[in-house]
Amino acid sequence: MAKKTHVSATPATQWLKAQKVEFTEHPYDYVEHGGAQHSAATLGVDPFAVVKTLIMQDESARPLAVLMHGNRKVSTKSLARQIGVKSVQPCLPEVANRHSGYLVGGTSPFGLKRSMPVWVERSVLALPCIWINGGRRGFLVSLSPLVLTEKLGARPVDCALAE
Repeated sequence: MAKKTHVSATPATQWLKAQKVEFTEHPYDYVEHGGAQHSAATLGVDPFAVVKTLIMQDESARPLAVLMHGNRKVSTKSLARQIGVKSVQPCLPEVANRHSGYLVGGTSPFGLKRSMPVWVERSVLALPCIWINGGRRGFLVSLSPLVLTEKLGARPVDCALAE
C-alpha cells in the first residue's frame, strides 16, 4: 500500500494556517479503537507526546475539551474540582461528534464547531513537540505545545492518571 503523504484540508488545518502555526502532517492507517497508542506506535513516537482530544461535559451538559497524554487517563473528579464544576463526564460519541464537528477518533481541538473551554494537562506544555489530531481519523499534526495556550487559549490543569 502506498504511504499517504498529504491529507486534504480539515477545519483543524484551516484554523492552524489562519493562525500562522507551523505544523507537520502525519497521516497513518486508522484502526477502530486503536487510539493514541496505535497512532504513536505506527508513527514511531512516544505515546506520552501524542495528545488526545476528549470532549466531555459538566453536570449541566455544557461541553468542554480536555487535552491529555495518549497514555494517560483523565481524573474527572480532579478536573471538576479544578475548573469549579460539580462533575465532569465524557460525552457519548454522538454527542461529542455534534459538539466538536468531528468524528470521535478524529477530534481536534482546532476548528471546533461549537465554542467551548479547552483544558490541557499541564505536563503536555513541557514537551518539546506534540502530535495531536489534525481533524480526521488517521491524521495527526506535530507542532509546539505552546500553540495550545498561546493561540487556542487552553488553560492548564493537573488531572492525569496513569493508564
